[in-house]
Formats: sequence, C-alpha cells, structure tokens
Amino acid sequence: MSTAANSNSKNSVLYVVSTPIGNLEDITLRALRTLREVNLIAAEDTRHTRQLLAHFDIHTPITSFFEGNQLRKGEKLISRLKGGDNLALVSDAGTPTVSDPGYQLVVRCIEAEIPVVPIPGVSACIAAASVAGLPLHNFVFEGFLSPKSGKRKQHLEGLSNERRTLIFYESPHRLIPFLQAVMELFGNRRIAVARELTKKFEEVFRGNVSQAIDKFQAVLPRGEFTVVIAGKE
Repeated sequence: MSTAANSNSKNSVLYVVSTPIGNLEDITLRALRTLREVNLIAAEDTRHTRQLLAHFDIHTPITSFFEGNQLRKGEKLISRLKGGDNLALVSDAGTPTVSDPGYQLVVRCIEAEIPVVPIPGVSACIAAASVAGLPLHNFVFEGFLSPKSGKRKQHLEGLSNERRTLIFYESPHRLIPFLQAVMELFGNRRIAVARELTKKFEEVFRGNVSQAIDKFQAVLPRGEFTVVIAGKE
C-alpha cells in the first residue's frame, strides 16, 4: 500500500484510522485511500462504519471489533495480519484507542513486530480544547469517568489540585451530576462545555461551572459532551 511508506518493513500493517466525529468533510484524503486499499476494516460499530463507507463509495470488507469481543476477535485479526493482510482499525467517530477499543490490538501488534501506522485526523477532545479559550500549553485528558457517583467523586477529588487544564467526556444523562460534583470539589472554575461538534447543532458554552449547571438544568442536555475545565490557580 502507498500509505505504508512510513514503514520499511515488508510485513503487513495495522492502520489506526481517524474518522469524522460528525461532518463527513473532515475525513482526510489519506484516510479514504487507506480504507479503500486495506484488506479488512475492524470497526467498533459495523452499521455506523458502513454508512461512512457507502457515502464515499468504499467497498472494503468490514468486521466488528468492540469492547465485548476485542480479546476473541483480536486473535483473528492478528492471524490475518501475520498472514499478509493489511488492516484498518476505526471507531464510531474520531481517533481509535482514545476512550475507544483498540489499545490491546495495538499492543499485540507491537509485541508481534507488526507495524502500526497512524492515519491522523479528528479527535473530539482536541477539537473542543482548541476552541475552549483555556490554556493548552499542557493539559490532562481524563475521558469518561465512572458512572457511579462515589467513584466519580473520588476520581475528581484526586484531580482537584491539578494545575493543568482538564478535559473530560460525558454523556447527556450524566452531565448535570458531573458538573455538580465539579462544583463541589473544584469550585466555580472557568469551563467550556462542547456538544455535537462539527454537527448541525454544534454548541460551545463558555463561562463558569455554576453558569454551566444553570444552563443545562434549564435545557435538557442532548448529544455527546466534551468538558474542558481550567486547572487550579
């Protein structure tokens, strides 16, 4: 494959391919070429990925690879790679292995000396952070916290003295409890709450934590959220 130019190995390659988080125009030309040329695409949700492939008239075979089957399916994917096939790993949206399945497959490829090549592109955490209006010379990405309130508070308490900007993912039905826990443990810090980035109803709220709580209590949260919080001063 032409996209394997980064590797001098004659072995097959696992390509970690970033896909759009909403707007399909955000996919890169290199990602499209890779998805067309590999022998197989390992997708977190085959239905979602088929829609993407259909939009760009790509007919590469797909197999499911998600949290529940990644150990069993990983064996088969490694066998395909050792047999000479090139594979692409994709998640539902954004960059694989970032709060998504794939880490273990990458580790196994490294252990088997199978080249792993990134095809970079969109990541929701970076997209949200870039427009948050908070310092990004260094930051901490925490992804999704535990859905259990006790564990969530314990995790946040451990971050309460962190001076770097903090980035979290959160679901709509847990957003308010998350923000309330942040208010309790961090205080009324500056915050940016981004939802549905690159999609029709994209929104970025900027203010402080109490204002964010008021806003999302008044309007039912919808969509997936990325929350960017100022570090402790």
